[in-house]
Amino acid sequence: MVATLDDTKRNAIALKLASLKALQQLVIENERLLLTQGLDAEIADRIRNFLNDDEKNLGVLETVIGQYGIQAEPKKVVTEFIAKARELFKGSELSLYEKVSQHELLKHQLVMSGLIVHKAAQKVGADVLLAIAPLNTINFENRAHQEQLKGILEILGVRELTGQDADQGIWARVQDALAAVSGVVGSAVTQASDKKDLNIQDAIRLDHNKVNTLFTELLQSNDPQKIQEYFGQIYKDLSAHAEAEEETVYPRVRPFYGQDNTQELFDEQAHAKQALEEIKALSPSSPQFKEKVKQLMDALGDHIRQEETTMFAAIRNNLSTEQSEQLATEFKAAKTRIQQKLGVVTESNV
Repeated sequence: MVATLDDTKRNAIALKLASLKALQQLVIENERLLLTQGLDAEIADRIRNFLNDDEKNLGVLETVIGQYGIQAEPKKVVTEFIAKARELFKGSELSLYEKVSQHELLKHQLVMSGLIVHKAAQKVGADVLLAIAPLNTINFENRAHQEQLKGILEILGVRELTGQDADQGIWARVQDALAAVSGVVGSAVTQASDKKDLNIQDAIRLDHNKVNTLFTELLQSNDPQKIQEYFGQIYKDLSAHAEAEEETVYPRVRPFYGQDNTQELFDEQAHAKQALEEIKALSPSSPQFKEKVKQLMDALGDHIRQEETTMFAAIRNNLSTEQSEQLATEFKAAKTRIQQKLGVVTESNV
């Protein structure tokens, strides 16, 4: 019998992602506070741009965590750090220069944490790399913010020590540094994505792509421990995906997709849930295990094709862009809540 659906490595990455989200929220709080500090126009504009990027990046992080499929709480040391940092930033002990300096260090912490998650994902599985891929854009933007913060620190530091403005060549040097950071991918400050919310088709397709990757990884593996790890993630991902669709998507599309077509999707997912429970009761080393996984994959393949062709077409023809994005928001929120119900990782799980 499959002993557990949890995997220590995946739980550890979930903890790191939860900590990243908590730190991202702190960054946003800090930037809002900085904008109340009487900054000059040039610096205020840059902080305002950071805030705009960071609010969007928080949404990207939430999507990444939902795609990753494991909800977690930040590590205790991170929550304690955030509480102390919040108190310092709101207080009067630090000068404006010192507050911006702490903010730059926080950006560095985000960059390094994002990089570590990416490197860890390379060791864990292709499905994890797929889920956390958007972190790369966040990392580039945070590095770009760091370079601009260094310019701001130079201005504030000189002003604090001398009461005079620094050399006006600062921003030209910052632009050179930004070019070096962004390299061949283009300036991280002006990357094209507005990070608008996904539409519902994209949100569902992301889930489909990830579970297909997991099926491939499982069927290619001969290691019972890895097979169990992959199945554990398949079980969690499909359970959350199916329940979220049944709660938000299917009721919304039923009026224009049709009662029979929609009921067929409900029925197919009921069969998939039953198959998941049957597989869960088997040992990963059992000859039946992979056979039943393959049967489930084939059945879901038909289900996915129906959703991505006829259901998606019906959505495009009947929902506006705004309605489709709103449905995606509702779907992701439902999925997050269901993932939390399946279990929230804490440090004790790692």
